[in-house]
Amino acid sequence: MFFLLHGDNEFEISERVADFKQKIGDDSMRDLNITLLDGRKTTLGEVQHAADSIPFLADKRLVIVEGLLTRLASRKAKDSSNESAPAGAAPSGAAKDFLNSLVDYVPRLPESTRLVFVEFQPLNAKHPLIKLAEQQKGKTNIECRQPAAGELPRWITDRAKNHGGSIEFVAAQRLAVLIGADLRRLDTEINKLITYVNAQRSIAEKDVNLLVSDASTNSVFDLVDALGKRDGKRAVHELHHLLDQGENPLGLLAMIVRQYRLLILVKELQARNLSPDAMAKELGQHPFAIKKINEQARNYRDIKQLEAIYRRLLEIETEIKTGQTGDVLALDLLVASVAG
Repeated sequence: MFFLLHGDNEFEISERVADFKQKIGDDSMRDLNITLLDGRKTTLGEVQHAADSIPFLADKRLVIVEGLLTRLASRKAKDSSNESAPAGAAPSGAAKDFLNSLVDYVPRLPESTRLVFVEFQPLNAKHPLIKLAEQQKGKTNIECRQPAAGELPRWITDRAKNHGGSIEFVAAQRLAVLIGADLRRLDTEINKLITYVNAQRSIAEKDVNLLVSDASTNSVFDLVDALGKRDGKRAVHELHHLLDQGENPLGLLAMIVRQYRLLILVKELQARNLSPDAMAKELGQHPFAIKKINEQARNYRDIKQLEAIYRRLLEIETEIKTGQTGDVLALDLLVASVAG
């Protein structure tokens, strides 16, 4: 059985991946039965080898392949436009052959394997793997769409219910205005508010005004700006100012992750010579915020530098959640490594 997790809602995708992992064996054997493959460079043979392996003291094993289908689609597009392939890229036609072989292989997956393709952008509805996924039992083609601005209050209301609480609709609207579309931070704030009211009553607008501030967004921007300018002293000051204000380290990390994700997207759009207004429209963000991020992105020499930092941020999140590193220490080490 295989699954497609795709779309622009990174938060929901991450939660669904975590849920897949949770269902694989008990805690002691889980890591031995989960394989993560970087789809930007993995081969068909590596995917097949991982998927064909027998579970170790468990009924199922999980193979997660991230970014492979986006890579193949990108390579096919370049081949069809007769662009010259970059150094190390697959030869012309190889992407199509890879995809065809993958389509032939997945129906023959061992019953003990769950193969999950993760893509942080929507797949074309006509994609051959979508057609195959829809022939399987259950919902195995899962598109995770980022809620539009007008849908956020309803998302907040539903999220509060999932966490065992409730929130008045006007309070949900206020929270959406203060935080925006940052789903990770919204989830953190919802948990904080439910704890504050002790789940004994609905969260009211006055609770949101008391506990939630939009000042953190500007402070996070200042922190990332200091990192980009290699101003270690200022970066440390901004980091601990946020922590002293009571920001949860994991919630703060989520805001930093979001900022770097926007920086990567803006850096890509800069290569297309788009104006900040055009960038904002394409990304569904406020023009004022994108104008600031557009200026900030110029502190980084290229997109590879931003991607390296982004990957490190995701590693730090895993280290914190698995207890490998203390949360505040992990953030301090991040500042030290990026800003020097």
